[in-house]
Amino acid sequence: MIDRKALKGNLLLLLTAAIWGSAFVAQRVGAQNMGSFTFNGIRFLLGALFLIPIMRHYHTKKTTAPLMPAVKSSLVPGVILGSVLFIAASLQQVGMIYTTAGKAAFITGMYIIFVPLAGVFFKHPLTFKNIVSAVLALIGLYFLTVSESMAINIGDVYQLIGAFFWTSHILLIDYFVRSHDALKLSVIQFLTTAILSLLVGMIFEVTTFAMIQITLVPILYGGLLSVGVAYTLQIVAQKFAKPSHAAIILSLEAVFGVLAGVLLLSEVLTSRGLAGILLMFSGMMVSQMNFTLKKS
Repeated sequence: MIDRKALKGNLLLLLTAAIWGSAFVAQRVGAQNMGSFTFNGIRFLLGALFLIPIMRHYHTKKTTAPLMPAVKSSLVPGVILGSVLFIAASLQQVGMIYTTAGKAAFITGMYIIFVPLAGVFFKHPLTFKNIVSAVLALIGLYFLTVSESMAINIGDVYQLIGAFFWTSHILLIDYFVRSHDALKLSVIQFLTTAILSLLVGMIFEVTTFAMIQITLVPILYGGLLSVGVAYTLQIVAQKFAKPSHAAIILSLEAVFGVLAGVLLLSEVLTSRGLAGILLMFSGMMVSQMNFTLKKS
């Protein structure tokens, strides 16, 4: 029998991965013309501003109680999520200065393995199916993203540390979304990430109005879709999806990123990359299957 809620959650996560993957194009263009912290700060702020009226609408639709007390009740978990997201996103952006995009995507994607392992401490069962699907997806991610030497440099270390924070982010969402409203968590999370990013950007980066003009389209895409829509879909979807399944499906952002590069930037998809895509989708399919052993 199909678990409709789990299926709904998994489909929303797949849509999230598609939006994040296509946003790689926007983020690459934006990073070429603006500091990483400032770019992140503006797009997360834009995502929060986009969601505030939606949050107000759904709150007044559900209840006549005042909005602010309800927001305050989600303040602490939202700030925790936003702080973890800030660290993860910052390590990813800074690490990109010293390593290649392929290696960064592969090392970041190691949360495919970390999430089910760490989930044991949150009393999520580690099954044979979880292990097989995670290994398939990780091998596929390697084929898809890594074609150069795997010599370790400081950028790779940043990405590896960031993978632990992406793991923490997925597991913390799974924990907090059980007792808090998804939209309120999203708004507080984005505002926290935006404030921290902009503060660091003001200290270490120089930003001009001309830079904002040049990167306006990437900022709008990254803020409205990648942040406002996709991160909120992640929180909503994780109400119904297991963290181990979420990690597998979200890792498909690398697949959608490659496909977006092929369609929008005329990049070439090699046979090695195609094999990686097939392996990653195989990992996702295995994670959704139900295996039963019958006694003879």
